[in-house]
Amino acid sequence: MTDNLIIGGGVYGAAVAFALASRGAGCRLIEARRLGAGASSGPGRRGVRANLRDPRELPLIRRALALWPELHQRLGVAPLFERTGHVQLIERERDRAEAEARVLLQTAMGIDSRLLDAGTVRDLEPEVCAAVQAGIHCPGDGVADHSATTRAYAAAARAAGASIDEGVTARRIVVESGRAVAVETAEGGRIPVADRLFVLANAGAAPLLSPHIALPLWNLAFQVLLSRPLDQMPVRHLVGHASRRLALKAEPGNRLMISGGYVGRWDAATGSGHPIRDEVAANVADAVATYPALDGIEIETADTGHLESLSPDGVPVIDRVPGTANAWFATAWNGHGWAIAPAVAELIAAWALEGDRPPLLAPFTAGRFAA
Repeated sequence: MTDNLIIGGGVYGAAVAFALASRGAGCRLIEARRLGAGASSGPGRRGVRANLRDPRELPLIRRALALWPELHQRLGVAPLFERTGHVQLIERERDRAEAEARVLLQTAMGIDSRLLDAGTVRDLEPEVCAAVQAGIHCPGDGVADHSATTRAYAAAARAAGASIDEGVTARRIVVESGRAVAVETAEGGRIPVADRLFVLANAGAAPLLSPHIALPLWNLAFQVLLSRPLDQMPVRHLVGHASRRLALKAEPGNRLMISGGYVGRWDAATGSGHPIRDEVAANVADAVATYPALDGIEIETADTGHLESLSPDGVPVIDRVPGTANAWFATAWNGHGWAIAPAVAELIAAWALEGDRPPLLAPFTAGRFAA
């Protein structure tokens, strides 16, 4: 009999397993493929940023940014987080007023945020194009290796007593008398649940939950490009853009990661993603237009191999499974839920063990879609 069963072996499943096990709660995690095979995989590092987040997420990222610098010590691994700072570039005059409001909001919510004029932007990022006229700088932001973090959480969870099984696919949640009592697997098994169930499968959560709740979510295969080694790295910070679908970060080996919202083509039959030539070209063109020194950049890796779950308002859904007293779910990370994982995982575990919904999670209920 499994005290606490977790479905999904990405960063959230692994982190919740660690949070439960480190508090003495027995738990088992099942993953359909392998740990970190979904959105917690892929090349390079991911951004850990407060800058430009939805206001509902700002208290969570503030809490997460306090945890990230020392997280590796708690998990017993090499450092995972590097504080690079984040710079949001502004080319259009009409984006300046929103930037001013954003800085006021983020500052009021405890996020160190600074509005930059053109000269100060170039002090931080000398290679930006002539069209850049302003920016927002959050010096506390940074990057972390998402795959290494997921593996570290899983290893620490195991060390604390959790069991983790790969190649086990959840097919159906069995609910009886208002409780989740078991999970049936695609392999023909049935895993009993003695205490609590957590559905943390990201892109796979909505289909699994569909008999219990209709979530207005969809999945996309976001594109991540990694360049061949550059002679000179023009990008110094984690960089975003106010009017282009563009995110840039320097990677080890003098490679540049280019992302920001372009997508690939997902093949549901094979469970794999394929780059779209025009999407790759458009992403590279945005990078070169913003940093002219990147002209001629060669792409080594074009990755569209994982699905991300999205919601209409761009923030996650974290709630109880309706009709149950002992099941929780979290999904729709919208491509940026990674950064808040250390904080959210602890809050989900606390909610389940202590009984009260943490106030910081109140804005993310499924009920916000009821109207």
